[in-house]
Amino acid sequence: MNLRAYWRFLVVIRQFFPLIIAYARDKRKYLFFGGTRSVNAETQTARAEILLESLLTLGPTFIKLGQLLSTRPDVLPAEYIEVLSSLQDDVPPAPWAESKVVIEDELGPVDEIYDDFDREPISGASLGQVYTATYDDDPVAVKIRRPGIETLVEADLRVVRWSLPIVRRFIGQGRAFSLENLADEFAKTIRQEMDYDRERRILQQIRSNFRSVDDIRIPEAIESRSGSRVLTMEYLPGTKINNIEELDEMGLNRTRLAETLQEVYLQMIIGDGVFHADPHPGNLAVTETGTVIFYDFGMSGTVGPFIQERIIDFYVAVANQDIDGILDALIEMGTLSPEADREVMGNVMQLAIADARGEDIEQYRVQQIVDQVESTIYEFPLRLPRNLALVLRVATVVEGVCVTLDPEFDFISVATDYIESEGYYEETARKLLADAGTQTQDTARALVEVPPKLNGVLDRIERDNLSVDVRLQDQSNVIDRLARRIVYGLFVAVGALSTAILYAFDQSSVLPATVAAVLTLPVIIALYRSFRSKRGVQTKPQFTRQSMRERRGRD
Repeated sequence: MNLRAYWRFLVVIRQFFPLIIAYARDKRKYLFFGGTRSVNAETQTARAEILLESLLTLGPTFIKLGQLLSTRPDVLPAEYIEVLSSLQDDVPPAPWAESKVVIEDELGPVDEIYDDFDREPISGASLGQVYTATYDDDPVAVKIRRPGIETLVEADLRVVRWSLPIVRRFIGQGRAFSLENLADEFAKTIRQEMDYDRERRILQQIRSNFRSVDDIRIPEAIESRSGSRVLTMEYLPGTKINNIEELDEMGLNRTRLAETLQEVYLQMIIGDGVFHADPHPGNLAVTETGTVIFYDFGMSGTVGPFIQERIIDFYVAVANQDIDGILDALIEMGTLSPEADREVMGNVMQLAIADARGEDIEQYRVQQIVDQVESTIYEFPLRLPRNLALVLRVATVVEGVCVTLDPEFDFISVATDYIESEGYYEETARKLLADAGTQTQDTARALVEVPPKLNGVLDRIERDNLSVDVRLQDQSNVIDRLARRIVYGLFVAVGALSTAILYAFDQSSVLPATVAAVLTLPVIIALYRSFRSKRGVQTKPQFTRQSMRERRGRD
């Protein structure tokens, strides 16, 4: 394993060497000296395409890494996100003889556990490939982990970890932290995706959540013919959801298909808390009756109740064009710092919504909103929690599929109708009423308690026995530095005045004035250095939302 990892590390460095040199020259124009270079959008796009080719050349693990990077606007600029979003997980299948070994090691002889098995795969991906077979006289799809992929992935994960110190030299501290988290997330994600036992459990859970919904179909897993490297499930053929001509020939309502797809993902994310996270057209099909079929649950995510509530708040705020509500939801979700400039961020959101409207003031385009938010997130920079990154990716890809089905599809309108029909508006209103009730109680209590206390204070003032205890918290030593400057200034003024007086009264000898000037010079230097210090007099905000929460927690 170590020898393979070392060899892969050399291969990866060689593959990325041109980009490494380019990034090094961005920091030092002539590599070893000179200032920084500015990089325009065209150069970023060209480099992103080179990165894309490098990832494809390096194979399965790096293809998956590229797909994950395409969901992380807190790590890469928008130009890279756009290019990497086109990365398709479509590679030539492994030979049947190798796949057969995987099946037989996991389940037993192929001809004994299946009635019939087609040796030609119907699809191939970086981590697995899918075959068709017959089991108990029913057609099934058999997903097999790519032979030998485990050792390659583990070696590549070591390479990714070893490469982090090199990459950190070319990015800021905030993005370096995000990149470190992304490396841990990638290792966890790709191991989960190779675990077909986990995929089967997720598939069964989502299938159970939609058992009463007639508009979608999720294949049923066959547990007796499945394992950690093989997953056998019901075979459900259909037309790819982006095959517009065939859908029209079938006489299907494409607008209704788009609405169904959007509503299903809304239920998965904000209703059930577990969702299919890879909704590209290759994983979505449609039957002749208009039922949407979902394939491949290897990439999936979960969302907790707190984040679900914040996502609802975000949707409601966008629908109502409530900028403060949008910012509050982003802060609560952890994607926006509570210390960020709300005015600047508010302007960004207003521009995003205005840009999304188009000619019709009632039309929104969530893709454009997401693009604006992604650019802002990268520039600040901030990091996205893993599942929120998956939610962002799902929202983007689903909206793209829906617009392919119906160019006039209104994402926000469908989301608003769904939230209203499920009663989320009422829940939000009840929460606001509850908050208002608490504030009213606090106000009423204050109206009762404050007047007697105020009356007592006024009595003490009238008796001239009121004392005030003032305590200053000066964690940044602002007052200390200001006091030092004042003292330095006084000494300089006294020294300059003394030098002038001595020189004026005794011009026959400049020695006294020179001595006074020499004694004053160190103080002048100290005063000058205090103003030239890079730190200067800087204050740290004492009443940010985050610091107030920390204080309440300590109290």
